[in-house]
Amino acid sequence: MDGIEATIGIPMEAAEAAVRAALAEQGFAVLTEIDVAAIFRAKLGVDRAPLKILGACNADLAHQALEIDPSASLVLPCNVVLEADGDRTQLSIADPRALMTGSMLAELAATAAERLVRVRDAVVSRGEGKQ
Repeated sequence: MDGIEATIGIPMEAAEAAVRAALAEQGFAVLTEIDVAAIFRAKLGVDRAPLKILGACNADLAHQALEIDPSASLVLPCNVVLEADGDRTQLSIADPRALMTGSMLAELAATAAERLVRVRDAVVSRGEGKQ
């Protein structure tokens, strides 16, 4: 799947704080949070590297998408994934351009993607990461 990605040179806890701040700066709120590692540990007895999925939503953009095509709800909210890699963090954000195809949603998907690229770039600049 296409994503907006970067490896950030800071541990996951600090990267998550930076991601949350950058999302807020771009008008996104975190609506859901899934701690995949904790769920696997509790349900399966499996230990794995920390992995967290944040469900981010920009209410204005989501409203516009749903006005254009109610089935856009199938790809809301936008997943922002953080995965620990030693003292670094892998950041992957679902690219709205890959999820909302078709001419009716293209401009809106591009706008959302631009904001999410700004999120990635802000986090990279804070954590000396690379895209």
